[in-house]
Amino acid sequence: MNAPALWRAPAPLLLASASATRRDLLASAGLPVETAPARIDERALEAEGGVLAPLELARRLARAKAEEVAARHPGRVVIGADQVLECEGRVFHKPADLAAAHAHLARLQGRTHQLHSAVAITRDGAAEDFVETARLTMRPLDAAAIDAYLRLAGAAVTTSVGAYQLEGLGIHLFERVEGDHSTILGLPLTPLLARLRGMGLLAF
Repeated sequence: MNAPALWRAPAPLLLASASATRRDLLASAGLPVETAPARIDERALEAEGGVLAPLELARRLARAKAEEVAARHPGRVVIGADQVLECEGRVFHKPADLAAAHAHLARLQGRTHQLHSAVAITRDGAAEDFVETARLTMRPLDAAAIDAYLRLAGAAVTTSVGAYQLEGLGIHLFERVEGDHSTILGLPLTPLLARLRGMGLLAF
């Protein structure tokens, strides 16, 4: 007898992102997943939205990604996700280069910041979204410590907001981490799975 399938939709879940981390989180939960990066200009959308709270900015970007991909793939269940880093009211984007990464870390060191991870789910024209937040406190770091970290971590730091990857060498930068690990990685998995179950898309 064949084992029952966990995923109940006829086609795999479609992730509106090229993020290997988000894709792997979904795959680790047993979900069939394909990726289709959203064709949007995030900074233009941010400017068009006016002054938004960082949490609402994350929600707006996640929804825009999901809707853009869903428009190109009708009938699919699409997941859009975005993460915004907020420190003392300021929003941080991915650093353009290692010099910018150094500047970001110099600003974040010794302070607590928030990671707002938003998810939007679209299916047959209907959409819902949610945001989960984690709080991370970076330990005090002088310029030499930041330089040492960047030399070891390399250009990969420019692919993440805050210039760190907690699942790698970035863990050395912190003295306290509060929040779900998948939220920190950019895709809050437990609440996402709860919503997919509520939509009748999971076997249990």
